[in-house]
Amino acid sequence: MAGMRPDLSGVDELTINLTHRVCIGDLPTRAARQFGDRPAVVDGDVTVSYRELEARSNALARGLIERGLVRGDAVALQLQNRWQFPVALFALAKIGVTAMPLNLAISPSDVAYQLADSGVRAVVSEAAFVPVLAGAFADGPAEVTEVVVVGEAPSEIAGVPTVPWDAVVSDDTSVVETVVDDRDIVHCLYTSGTTSRPKGVLTSHVAVHIGALSSALGLGLRPDVAHPVQPIVLPLFHVTALDALMLPTLLVGGTAVLLRGFDPAALAQTFVDHRVTHVTLLPMMWAALVAQPALTDENTSSLITGLYAMAPMAQQVLAGVRARFPGAAIILGSGQTETTPASELQWNGHQGVKDESWGPATVSTDVAIMGADGGLLAADETGEIVYRSPQLMEGYWNNADANTEAFAHGWFHGGDIGHLDDEAVVWFTDRSKDIIKSGGENVSSVEVERVLLGHPAVAEAAVVGRPHERWGEAVTAVIVTVPDAVVDADELIEWAKERLAGFKTPKTIEIVDALPKTATGKVQKHVVRSSPK
Repeated sequence: MAGMRPDLSGVDELTINLTHRVCIGDLPTRAARQFGDRPAVVDGDVTVSYRELEARSNALARGLIERGLVRGDAVALQLQNRWQFPVALFALAKIGVTAMPLNLAISPSDVAYQLADSGVRAVVSEAAFVPVLAGAFADGPAEVTEVVVVGEAPSEIAGVPTVPWDAVVSDDTSVVETVVDDRDIVHCLYTSGTTSRPKGVLTSHVAVHIGALSSALGLGLRPDVAHPVQPIVLPLFHVTALDALMLPTLLVGGTAVLLRGFDPAALAQTFVDHRVTHVTLLPMMWAALVAQPALTDENTSSLITGLYAMAPMAQQVLAGVRARFPGAAIILGSGQTETTPASELQWNGHQGVKDESWGPATVSTDVAIMGADGGLLAADETGEIVYRSPQLMEGYWNNADANTEAFAHGWFHGGDIGHLDDEAVVWFTDRSKDIIKSGGENVSSVEVERVLLGHPAVAEAAVVGRPHERWGEAVTAVIVTVPDAVVDADELIEWAKERLAGFKTPKTIEIVDALPKTATGKVQKHVVRSSPK
């Protein structure tokens, strides 16, 4: 039996869709009515109100429709953290076109692969990236028929015509109303592809919307007269900045202050110029921020939540951050592109108690630990961390084998190893591919890194396993020291021996000037592993 359903035969399809759907493109429409002239996005000297954000998104959406884009198409975004990014995202969402943000640090050949693999119809780019696109188009532009450019650009790039942003924008700013389903794909984000070709992660409107609601709740973002203010220094092409920071901020009528990248002095000035209430940084960024003389008690007192992610925070750095922002919760958040972060988030009460955990699952996420046979494990048993959540991706694009593997045994497999404690708090051991097998023992690279980061001379650490005739893999640490620190490798090894089991102690420590990282600040361990000093 079909069960109880309403008879909507007298209501047209568009009306049913508009009155019921979950569509990211509707976010600025609702926000414009509720928050009006409140600043939505600050981009340097440009401030875009909620009313303007909606108008500009509608105008661009209408211009894209006039250029032939239809629901189900895809468009690449090659944009820095600037106001055009959210406008383009919302414009595409309004008409059911998938946005595909490009990592701005990847090579022209990688851009070419992603454009060809995704089959995007057009690219929205900046003049600064014309040389990258020229390199990507060198062997043919795949299915790209046009490049919309912010700034001055030639009339074509390797045979592909260009059109200025302003020429695409329509004079009509009225609300665009087209059919967009909850499970239509709002964006395709390619993974970093450290061991193979990157995979396109397809995420729906409803997944991103629920993720934004969940993150807003977990971070304490809420609509009010004194609205949240969040500087965003992580790149918007990454899922954290896009889905866990910007969208939750805009969802509740907050102000997103977009910064082109991480400049500690510029970020400190943002605290001076705005009453910053929320910010998310990598551990090394937090360390640089608290050292800024521009920060005073007056302009740090507004912070409610400070989040750190993507790497463990040394206890001495964490203590320094909490001392500088005594009124704020400084907590860890975790997640993957496939799970629409955050999927785990420490509670305020975990500070100083479970700092080394990932925290419990967010309210819309179910986390469990799975054994090798596909069975779920009990508390304190170590296995793979698996997920069920409406925030999950729909699947990988054009990769049936990866989807079969990812959803084996009825759960999503992210490749992380850990356990749950008796309070359902997640404790991360390591990425499965980063577990070091040394002398018949499994060594967590994260555990060794955390110990090394406890040394006052160590600013950053990456621990990997390198081939060894006797041990199979030798525990190897590559570190960056704090400025002006004087320490040698043998001294660090002896220091680590006092704090680690013998089989976990690094056999070798290399001191380098910098660790190889992705554009979002993640250490590229595959590069560290394959590049001995």
